[in-house]
Amino acid sequence: MSSPILGISFGNTSSSIAYINPKNDVDVIANPDGERAIPSVLSYVGEDEYHGGQALQQLVRNPTNTIVNFRDFIGLNFADADVSRCAAGAPAIDVDGKVGFAIKRGEDVIEKITVDEVVTRHLNRLKLAAEDYIGQTISKTVLTVPTDFTDAQKDALAAAASKCGLKIIQFISEPSASLLAHIHSFPFEKDMNVVVADFGGVRSDAAVVAIRNGIFTVLATAHNAKLGGDNLDEALIEYFAADFQKKNQCNPRKNARSLAKLRSNAVITKKTLSNATTATISVESLADGFDYHTSINRMRYELTAGKVFSQFSQFINDTIEKANMDILDIDAVLLCGGVSFTPKLANNLEFLFPESVEILGPQNKDASNTPNELSCSGAALQGRLIGDYDDDELKEALQPVVLNTMHLQKAVGLLDAEGKFVPVILPETTYPAQKTITIKNAKGDFLVGVYEGESYIEEKTLEPEAKPEGEEDEEDSEEWSDDEPEVIREKLYKPATKLMELGIKDVTKGLQIIFNMNKDAVLKVTARDLKSNAVVQGQL
Repeated sequence: MSSPILGISFGNTSSSIAYINPKNDVDVIANPDGERAIPSVLSYVGEDEYHGGQALQQLVRNPTNTIVNFRDFIGLNFADADVSRCAAGAPAIDVDGKVGFAIKRGEDVIEKITVDEVVTRHLNRLKLAAEDYIGQTISKTVLTVPTDFTDAQKDALAAAASKCGLKIIQFISEPSASLLAHIHSFPFEKDMNVVVADFGGVRSDAAVVAIRNGIFTVLATAHNAKLGGDNLDEALIEYFAADFQKKNQCNPRKNARSLAKLRSNAVITKKTLSNATTATISVESLADGFDYHTSINRMRYELTAGKVFSQFSQFINDTIEKANMDILDIDAVLLCGGVSFTPKLANNLEFLFPESVEILGPQNKDASNTPNELSCSGAALQGRLIGDYDDDELKEALQPVVLNTMHLQKAVGLLDAEGKFVPVILPETTYPAQKTITIKNAKGDFLVGVYEGESYIEEKTLEPEAKPEGEEDEEDSEEWSDDEPEVIREKLYKPATKLMELGIKDVTKGLQIIFNMNKDAVLKVTARDLKSNAVVQGQL
């Protein structure tokens, strides 16, 4: 029996692994410590290496030998890397022009490790955890990467993986992997424009993806390397530090270990408040011998980190604008990453978007309640899809000419009886494509006009209801006078360019119109009488 292809989501903060089990289900694998979201952390105490949650615990007492937030350094020169993101752990150093770390392995033993070796060790730990769970040797994987990863970074990742016996048979972008996993469990019933928003620990990524006939087309991507869950942690750390200083006239910010203790408790508090309305923090000897004990409720947390939550919402809005779209063009927002567990994030987006837009976060019944596992699940699903290809077939299938499909910029459709444009093939549809519409009650002679259409946003102002005469007291009158007009925005289409006209006579029992656009963007429209089968065709 051939070994399964592992799906790996390799993040700066945490990593996840998944495979398709013998029952043909996606199975997210826990490491020996029971962690499904495995911290991307390595720590060293003498000759011992710790990984995952065990390594993360070393940040308080052993930070200079604990390596964190290293993924994005792979394939970069030291001069091009923002090494400040790993400041909470082992400081980054220049090792032969690459990012590296100087780790103390004994009394006078310093080991200099390049980030390539760190990645190899991390991937090897993930591989061993998967092999221990599955009971088979793993040699192939599909690995997720951000959409802004360069070819040099992918090559460096592939080389690092090969050193631990893992062959990366395909890189899949994180938005595509997450969307693939979502659709596998919660299929969309129609073509959609979806924003996939991945909010991780140290960075945020988003993509606008058009889904047409099951094909994904990425319309725009955005990245913010300074926005993530760490920003929420920092807001809590500042809140706790100010409270502690007020109570004890002692500033815990001046002590590195005190800050590490606060950071560890802030992370726990953030996770607790995603599921409960109140969290308690208790730290022994936080600073100058003073213990710290306090509680914080979800409302106070949301106010404390309100600016950060607003930045998350604005980031999504900016991504939509980058795609030259309006929020009315969006059908759903898929939330991924650990920050997605926070209810305030989805609440803010529900306020930003119209009611018609689904916010697919863990609180939505039509979405996964583990958004941090979507990416690895999608990678595992992709591994199953390509598992039967040999190397030559896979190489041909992944050529840019295959992956970078062409898509329409404008809608193609018809004019209805009132002269309004009705889109048949939506914008961003990849071609070749075919759509069919049937007009069952069509009778008589028809002139079918085929047009390109453009979308536009129409705003309507609804005035408040008129004040009922003689039925309110003075207080009610004030309430009525305070009402403001409601502005409703609606997306509509208008005809832009006439492409062709088709005339068909004596229709008696309905008309079928078929739109067919081939791979060379040649449009053929066929009108067929459903009773007589008389056919008229046009081509452009």
